[in-house]
Amino acid sequence: MPASLCGTWDMISNVNFEGYMIALGVSAYLRKIALRLKFRKVIEQQGDQFIIKTTSTFRNYTFSFRVGQVFEEFTKGLDNRHVKSLVTWEGNKLVCEQIGDKKNRGWAHWIEDDKLHLEMYCEGEVCKQIFKKNMNE
Repeated sequence: MPASLCGTWDMISNVNFEGYMIALGVSAYLRKIALRLKFRKVIEQQGDQFIIKTTSTFRNYTFSFRVGQVFEEFTKGLDNRHVKSLVTWEGNKLVCEQIGDKKNRGWAHWIEDDKLHLEMYCEGEVCKQIFKKNMNE
């Protein structure tokens, strides 16, 4: 059984976020704002359903899904696209494939060394973010 992803996590590292946003087609203006943000993730799980909230001082994004079930996702506030998403477990990684007008798009979350790792990828660009657990919950 993979380690629990649940909890509140604060970003401590953000590598190639701009490259990833360029691949998504995010405007230069929004990229400039987003690069200054420190994100917080709140992950909740109820059975096979997950709720993932990404918050910042600029914008928040929340979505929920059931592992193994395709769902329609609107990436409002991110790149504002409609995609079909499928999240599955691959070993200890929670992996999402997003099918839409961008190729090879998705993400993976996993726990390593008490840190939450997130890789987001799109059209060959990979952004690697690392979060530490917020102990004030």
